[in-house]
Parts: sequence; C-alpha cells; structure tokens
Amino acid sequence: MIKYNWISCIVTLITILVLHSCGGDEATLPKPRLYPKVVFPERGYEKYNSQDCPFTLEYPSYAEVKRDDYFEDSAPVHPCWFDILMEDLNASIHVSYIPIDDRAHFDRLIADAFRMVTEHNVKADARQDSLFVNQAGAEGILFSISGDVATPVQWMITDSTENFLRASLYFDDQVNADSIAPVLQFVRKDIDHLIKSFEWR
Repeated sequence: MIKYNWISCIVTLITILVLHSCGGDEATLPKPRLYPKVVFPERGYEKYNSQDCPFTLEYPSYAEVKRDDYFEDSAPVHPCWFDILMEDLNASIHVSYIPIDDRAHFDRLIADAFRMVTEHNVKADARQDSLFVNQAGAEGILFSISGDVATPVQWMITDSTENFLRASLYFDDQVNADSIAPVLQFVRKDIDHLIKSFEWR
C-alpha cells in the first residue's frame, strides 16, 4: 500500500509538470536571422574622363576607380577596362570597353552580353530587361536580376557602329538576396546616375 502511494505521487507530480509546461503563452518562434547594420557613405559624384576611354561618366565619390591590368592572366582587350571599387559596401562595378570592328563583331558582342546575363537564370528568381536612352543620346539595355545571383545588375551601352561598353555590379561576399537588398537599393541609385551621366566623346 505504501509502495503504491509513492508511485502514485510520482505519476501525479509528473502529470502536473507536463500539463503546466503545455499551458501558458504561445509557443516561441525562432528569431529571424539578423544582418550587420550598413553605414552608407555620403552620396556624391566625380567625373571619370580618361584618355584611354572614348566616353565620360560620373561615378560615386565614395568609390575608387582602378584600371584593370590583368584579365584571366593576360592583358585586357582594351586599356579602357576598369573597376569602380566600393569597399565600404563590399561591392564593385566592372566596366569593359571594346571598339567595334564590323557588324559581325557587333553581333558577337551583343550575343556575349546576353549570354552572360542568361547564365544567371539557374539561380535567378526573375529578370527585367529595360531599354534606355539618356539625355546625351547614349543607348543601351539595363538587366536587373533578382535572386541569389553574383551580378544582380548588368548593362551595356553602344552606338552600334564603333563603340561597345559592358558593365556589371559584383558583391565581394557570398550573395544572399535578403542580406544585400539594402546595399543593392543604395547602389542602384548610383548606377542610374552613372548611366544618365554617360556620354560618348
């Protein structure tokens, strides 16, 4: 009898504890992943006017322009290949200029630009292609690619007879669309300004 009462007390106690732990507040959910706070630089622009390039443009003053001396272990196709480095934002814009030889060469350049954009389709959620003509008459296509892609913004500008420029925005970290969203939104305004200020010489 005593043994039975002792077991009965333990079972009762465990039952009370289990019932007590099930009641009360709603179940707690895991906290969303947090990303480091980004301190955005002050926005301003400087003119890029190199003798190696047949164009001018305005780039962010918080960035640094660095000429490309190497491309895949060799010299770039043209001296007007450079990077706009945005170290505070862990991003850069690669710019490459190629003079057009003839119509067949122009067609290959266009095809290569579309191929490089299309390579992102595997990881892209969506893509928007936008034709543009700025106030100086420079024409091109802007590619906006959403998702966890290496280059979410690419564009080309050409006069279709002599000059062809291609540019891409890169992030120096593993790309996570959620984590880079605030930086991408900030840099997009500078890319828009760069395109609007672009002018063939």
